[in-house]
Amino acid sequence: MRNPLSHLPNPACGGADHVLHRRKFLQGVAGAGAMSLMSWGGLFSLPAFAEQAKRTQKRCILLWLCGAPSQFETWDPKPGRPTGGPFRSIPTKLPGVHFGELMPRCASIADKLAVVRSMKTAQSEHLQGIDLLNRGAAPRPPFIRPTLGSVLAQQLGQLDNPIPNFVLLEPCPEGNEFKEFKAGNWAGWLGAQYGPVRVGGEYKIENVARQADVSAEDHEARNALRQFLTKKYENERRSAAASSQNAVFDRVKGLMSCADLFDLEKLPAKDRERYGPAAFGLHALQARHLVENGAPFVMVANGMPWDSHVFHNEIYQMLVPELDRVIFNLITDLEARGMLDSTLVIAMGEFGRTPWINQARGRDHYPNAWSLMLAGCGIKRGVIVGATDADGVDVAEKAFNEKNLFATIFTALGIDPYAPYDIPDLPTFHRVEEKAEPIREVLA
Repeated sequence: MRNPLSHLPNPACGGADHVLHRRKFLQGVAGAGAMSLMSWGGLFSLPAFAEQAKRTQKRCILLWLCGAPSQFETWDPKPGRPTGGPFRSIPTKLPGVHFGELMPRCASIADKLAVVRSMKTAQSEHLQGIDLLNRGAAPRPPFIRPTLGSVLAQQLGQLDNPIPNFVLLEPCPEGNEFKEFKAGNWAGWLGAQYGPVRVGGEYKIENVARQADVSAEDHEARNALRQFLTKKYENERRSAAASSQNAVFDRVKGLMSCADLFDLEKLPAKDRERYGPAAFGLHALQARHLVENGAPFVMVANGMPWDSHVFHNEIYQMLVPELDRVIFNLITDLEARGMLDSTLVIAMGEFGRTPWINQARGRDHYPNAWSLMLAGCGIKRGVIVGATDADGVDVAEKAFNEKNLFATIFTALGIDPYAPYDIPDLPTFHRVEEKAEPIREVLA
């Protein structure tokens, strides 16, 4: 049977209470003589303050569906259409709104989610799409724009918090789909201190314990000497690299004190059963545990399984139910812990999949019309924004791009999306360029 679409081209929490800046907070407590509490393990070691800080701190979990998930089997089904595939749609908690039949759990909590069905971006290849959707703007060589995680690490990171401000959980932390994001390129001009700590594999951090033959006193003395020499070099040479190196060593010191938070064996077996057994689910559970204990940004990546150029329907019968289970458990757990209103959850990939099925029974790359999901901090509940045409070939209502998305994320988290970066001797860059509007329909 001839593909009826073969003639088509195949293209390759924002409120006033959110804007208190850390510097102004420091100025306030300094006037009250409270600076001594801000030393390592000081103010945040007080149980009452630490618990309140964890509850009110803004944070973000990005479920990165690398390889690009299909909108047709998830958020924007087209049952009965030539593009719809063999799967049906099912009603959700929202009257008149349907999801793909492989997502019954998400359908049951649709009143807690916001879905954008009208993303339209420009890149149709993985590396370029990953770069675009992680940085929020097209490349402008030789300047390297920081990724979303690095910006949020800088803006949401807590003072004296030993937990890394940017954690990347992935099956192969030595590098797979992100191999082009070389060391330092994640944070761009912000500096290496805002790059990710990459963790995966055995669901714990290895080799962070102090060696038995080095006493605590010797360890601190060595660290103090290193800091002195690096600071001297930084001052004499005006070296930003030396400053970044000091920040990285401080992060390692923090990791040594919080390594237990990365050990999934310390979480209840029933929780691991609900999220597992695959790496993506267990890493989502790990992300929940980390933000619960103060991590401001955690990115959960799951390799490249969504890149379904062959046997699409068979692959999605396994992948989509797992995604459905993970999102359902993560959203319901965050709400049960009183954290959903302060935690932004995003589920997306670098683009969508083609309306047509190729000769290998797969769907190919498609940035022209695709979907993503938002929930939690600063996001309205139970909102479906935008629409595609009857066959999902193009956006029919309210097209949005990566700049609109980044403006939405920053606004939801109480961050000024249009503020310029403080980067001396470089051209002016903004968190979101061209004053692109946020997707206001999803903002609370």
